[in-house]
Amino acid sequence: MTITTWRWVGNHRRNTVVIVIGAFVASGPGSRITPPANAPIGGWVPAVVLAAIACAALFWHESHPRTAAAVAIVCAVAVTALGYLLTPLLLAPVMAALYWLAARTDRRTNLVFAVSTCVLVVGTALVADPASYGWPLKSVGPTAWLLMSAALGDAQRTKEGYLDAVRARAEYAERTREAEALRRVAAERTRIARELHDVVAHHVTLAHAQASTAAHLVRTRPDQAAQILTSLTATTFSALRDLKATVGLLRDGDDPDAPLEPAPSLAQLPELARVFAAAGLTVTITTRGDPPSLSPVVDLTAFRIAQEALTNVAKHAATGSAYVDITYSPSDLTLKIMNGADDGRRRSGPDGVPGEKPGEKPGHRAGEGAGGGFGLISMRERASSVGGHLAAGSHPEFGFHVTAVLPLQPGKPTKTGQG
Repeated sequence: MTITTWRWVGNHRRNTVVIVIGAFVASGPGSRITPPANAPIGGWVPAVVLAAIACAALFWHESHPRTAAAVAIVCAVAVTALGYLLTPLLLAPVMAALYWLAARTDRRTNLVFAVSTCVLVVGTALVADPASYGWPLKSVGPTAWLLMSAALGDAQRTKEGYLDAVRARAEYAERTREAEALRRVAAERTRIARELHDVVAHHVTLAHAQASTAAHLVRTRPDQAAQILTSLTATTFSALRDLKATVGLLRDGDDPDAPLEPAPSLAQLPELARVFAAAGLTVTITTRGDPPSLSPVVDLTAFRIAQEALTNVAKHAATGSAYVDITYSPSDLTLKIMNGADDGRRRSGPDGVPGEKPGEKPGHRAGEGAGGGFGLISMRERASSVGGHLAAGSHPEFGFHVTAVLPLQPGKPTKTGQG
């Protein structure tokens, strides 16, 4: 046991000794309050002896609270039967016993002992000495004092239970604080990786497509190659700008004066389609329903999913076209990105010259064979983060497709991989 524990035990026992001695000392004056005409046989001696027995039992109130209370109750009933006037001075031992019993046992035990004590003491007083004192002195006063002791003990037990719960929660929070910090760091790393992937992969894929087409045309059609290289310069500049903005936001996220650009949204899909057209991928956008007011988080999520899906088409599909279908409903939006007809091309420039990816089989569909990448994982995580879900796979009519169903307002995150 620690020094603090020993100190607590010493203080606790010292308090017990003080209360027991006080209850015993009070029995002397309490036994003399009875008028001489109604004095019991033996005078004050029986009351003091019974008080001594009850007070001695109180020393075991911690280990045997029920036994200590039972002994004190028996002594109180005996004092009542002898005809002593029931005052707090004579009832002090049983009051202390009921208080400690209530503080260390359950509420049902406390209620049983308190009610039983009141019935036994008051009943004995009314039966043993029906004429010496008025019934209020034998019933109202003793009942009030005994019930008050039990109520105070119950309140102390409730308070100690609350403090124990607070300490337990504090200890649990201390134990789990490090685990929670690690979990948050892991979640933040995943979010940063997803953002960087979405920003970098899109531009790098377009730059690779434009560079491949320019290399193919540099000898045969240098004028068109120059146009593509001009587009390539714009693509790389945009990549550097977005990468700088993302990294700057991570470094200066707490700086209120840091310049911020508006987050991408579905309204920028036509501009995104023009960028893909420069890389040889024709994107057709179809919108059904009346566009409602979207949450900025959902709007950004939908744009990033469309951007990543089109990037996969440009990277993997043997086609020069893709379709984006957006359907709005009162509660959600459905975003579907599909390949165009398989024309055997990897990617083609503005002049229609094929640009097959080296080592890739003709007819390769977007997302197939790319199981080692993070594109689909990122899209599913984004859809899940706003309470939606995403499905991806091949279809006999339009090849590989990505379909995301997102709520208009962000909801509770769903399990990733759903759909």
